[in-house]
Amino acid sequence: MLRYALIFFIVALVAAVFGFTGIAAGAASIARILFFIFIVLFLLSLIGGYTFGKEKS
Repeated sequence: MLRYALIFFIVALVAAVFGFTGIAAGAASIARILFFIFIVLFLLSLIGGYTFGKEKS
């Protein structure tokens, strides 16, 4: 998911350089959404691994 966020970010940068502001804004918003979804899933996996990964002796 982080890979797709980076791809959309690069597309937004290239579109901004060439003056396609609408496409750049759309790609940047998609990249932002994907990045925040990645962060939420990453934090949930960290919390879940910490909580359920402990062995009870």
